[in-house]
Amino acid sequence: MPYMLLILEPRDQRALRGEEAGRAVYERMVRFAEELQNRGLLVTTNSLHSDREAVRVQVRNGKPSLLDGPFAESKEMVGGFFYLTCQTREEAVAIAQTCPAAEWATVEVRETGPCYEGA
Repeated sequence: MPYMLLILEPRDQRALRGEEAGRAVYERMVRFAEELQNRGLLVTTNSLHSDREAVRVQVRNGKPSLLDGPFAESKEMVGGFFYLTCQTREEAVAIAQTCPAAEWATVEVRETGPCYEGA
């Protein structure tokens, strides 16, 4: 079953951490991804830039609305993701518990599938 691990970070964490420490934690995440790849569990992964350059798009009644980041109402931002193939939810949760980002962020585990299922 496919699962997504979403890395939810405090919005100001990267700036407070600084580049050197940021590179160190990024390397830990790269090694974690390599381990998952070697186990045959990783479909894809990527880190996301800050939400400072992000834009949110909505279309209501045919009219688009754009909201440029950063998004003040958000305390966290999605900083990256891992897309995995696991046998069970328990396996995905166990992997999330070993993710280095769980030490400085929240790792949200979500099964993927049609949006009309499991509502």
